[in-house]
Amino acid sequence: MCSALGNLVELAIKPEQTSGVTLAELPLESIASDAFLADRACAANRLIDRLTERGIISAIPRKRNRTTRQETDFSFYRERNLIERFFNKIKQFRPIAIHYDKLKSTFLAVIQFALIIILLK
Repeated sequence: MCSALGNLVELAIKPEQTSGVTLAELPLESIASDAFLADRACAANRLIDRLTERGIISAIPRKRNRTTRQETDFSFYRERNLIERFFNKIKQFRPIAIHYDKLKSTFLAVIQFALIIILLK
């Protein structure tokens, strides 16, 4: 998760068979925010329902195969490019982009090291 300025707020590595929706639901309780931006992969009803219960604005475009359509504020959704830029900064480090490490703990340590270098720049 990234803040509105594109800085890292929460970092988690998901297991291979876990969907992004279940991972996106975890830090919602600990982070106080006014809006939640995500791509179509997170367009699950349970996530959107939790966001509306907490009073958080969701800018998640619906999948095209949905029967019920909901309007998405695409001018607000364009701010998601900050997250994409953040991932591009991280992927400039070759061990992260190629994913050399086999252990989850080692890969997380490499990501944390890259984040320290990014923040020091």
